[in-house]
Amino acid sequence: MCGFIGMVSNNPDSLLQQPLKEMMNVITHRGPNDSGVYEEDHVRLGFQRLSIVDIEGGHQPMGYFYGRYNIVFNGEIYNAPELREELRANGARFDTHSDTEVILALYHYEGKACVNRLKGMFSFMIWDRIERRLFGARDPFGIKPLFYRTLRDNTIVFASEKKSLFYINEPTYIDGEGAFHYMTFQYIPEPNTATSQIKKVPPGHSFVWNLEEEFKISAYWRPEFLPTETIGKKVVNFLLAPIKKKELLAEKERFLTDIRDTLTESVKRHMRSDVPVGAFLSGGIDSSAIVALARQFHPSLNTFTAEFKREGYSEGDVAEETAKALDVNHTRVTISVEDVMKEFPKIVWHMDEPVADPAAIPLYFVAKEASKHVTVVLSGEGADELFGGYNIYREPQSLLPFKAIPNACKPFIRGLAEQLPVGMKGRSFFIRGCTDIEDRFVGNAKIFTDSEKGKILIPGCPEWKTNDITQQIYKNTSHYDDVTKMQYIDLHTWLRGDILVKADKMTMAHSLELRVPFLDRDVFDVASQLPLRGKIHGRQTKVWLREALTEVVPAHVLHRKKLGFPVPIRHWLKDEMYDWARNWIMESQTEHLFNKAACLELLENHRVGKIDASRKIWTILTYMIWHSQYMENNHLTERNYLHQII
Repeated sequence: MCGFIGMVSNNPDSLLQQPLKEMMNVITHRGPNDSGVYEEDHVRLGFQRLSIVDIEGGHQPMGYFYGRYNIVFNGEIYNAPELREELRANGARFDTHSDTEVILALYHYEGKACVNRLKGMFSFMIWDRIERRLFGARDPFGIKPLFYRTLRDNTIVFASEKKSLFYINEPTYIDGEGAFHYMTFQYIPEPNTATSQIKKVPPGHSFVWNLEEEFKISAYWRPEFLPTETIGKKVVNFLLAPIKKKELLAEKERFLTDIRDTLTESVKRHMRSDVPVGAFLSGGIDSSAIVALARQFHPSLNTFTAEFKREGYSEGDVAEETAKALDVNHTRVTISVEDVMKEFPKIVWHMDEPVADPAAIPLYFVAKEASKHVTVVLSGEGADELFGGYNIYREPQSLLPFKAIPNACKPFIRGLAEQLPVGMKGRSFFIRGCTDIEDRFVGNAKIFTDSEKGKILIPGCPEWKTNDITQQIYKNTSHYDDVTKMQYIDLHTWLRGDILVKADKMTMAHSLELRVPFLDRDVFDVASQLPLRGKIHGRQTKVWLREALTEVVPAHVLHRKKLGFPVPIRHWLKDEMYDWARNWIMESQTEHLFNKAACLELLENHRVGKIDASRKIWTILTYMIWHSQYMENNHLTERNYLHQII
């Protein structure tokens, strides 16, 4: 895997003022094997490389067509061999076997439309010396990151990691609205970040910069599902005009075949590597499916699982059973609370942004162990968003009776329910049933409500609302059923803001490349056409994905309840971590952001058992630790910072 820095400017002197060397040094973990620099009047490109395929000519920045084009590229293009042969047939010449050169040749022949031909994960920038134009793009799902910062003189600096952009000699300020939304989502929704000067290039977007025009970002791909009828209409249609059972079964069989074949082909592409390949293996169907399919192409596969020293917080036994059933080499990593307290500041540093998902902890430790054995790992991210795997996606079916209630009556019923004591059986059910999906669901994580933020956050703006983020996304979902709307929201928020961020950052912290076969455009094309019954049925999620993999995944996994990566922070913050957490709150220089008295009260109420506030406390702690690293320290290198605090 790789990391890069890119700079363009109308003013060559402005470029020379930027500390390219320091910006590259801080991301050596992304590419410890090789580095390179390309410079001319209006552009500077820096590159760090981790060699995945040992081939001659993979050095970057790479030139093409007599030096007209120069590229820095982070990622893997899995259909590069096929594209190379097609381009060669059209007259293209190649000096290497690298996928980097394939991107350059494709851009030479097809221009910015080249991004629609690429199957893989990527962020890249290509400098055209003749046109004096910079073109770049980020992959459709946002697997690989790309940050940018706009300066004076039409100067823009890009980086694979945000920490590089803190070396720019201009002040950086906290984004108050970003902090507000962070308290809801446990991450800052893209394209914004925790600091107002730094943004992200959104997934599925490309950009152009040249001397004469302003920097422009535009979408080249957006995830779209097949239009569906509402659940209520489906029930009516089923009763009034039932489809023949034979036709339903034929449709289902076509989908099962397509799911199985497309996912198998995706795994096969993702296995292309000349270095050792492994896979993360939990107790669920997603990782088990990837391992089962990968083993067909690589019988000596190594798999890895993380677990905690606390009963009820381990999928190790199930993963071990799965590994034996699939006959793969398996390693279990056990994590203690002492390990977490020691390493968590380092985890936050690598994350770049405050991301308070506790699942980053096991991912960090399992990646650390895996890096001792392999260079590439496969993982199951994306399956839940594509195939309807989260338990919350069952909610629209449980609330189906409310479809029969006139909309005019729902505010009255909701008002009555809100008068009931909190925690009383049925209260939440009636409130949710009388609330539209657009106001009810903002994604997989909802940590603080807007009213709760008023007690914790110091800055505020009465115009800021959580729905500011999701309402813009919901505008594109009027033709979807409620389950598909939820998937669409998670694809645009949770997946890119949480799941893929921690996947990339926690693996790259150990110079390990992570590949995600579910997040393939061919796989998405199949998943996006599934009818509702192929995703959710009763209490079962990912219905047709499970059925498609019946002969591949061990039986004990197929219908097991989804657990994810459970992390015992609820227990730790009451006991072993209480003093650690309290000290972080007390010593943090965030009085301008947080009401520390309210934060300490929340921690104490959790300790004595009044409430389970573990996720809220973890969200606060993560931001405070991030703030201490990036806003309170002058030296951002991992070595200097960690030496100060550990």
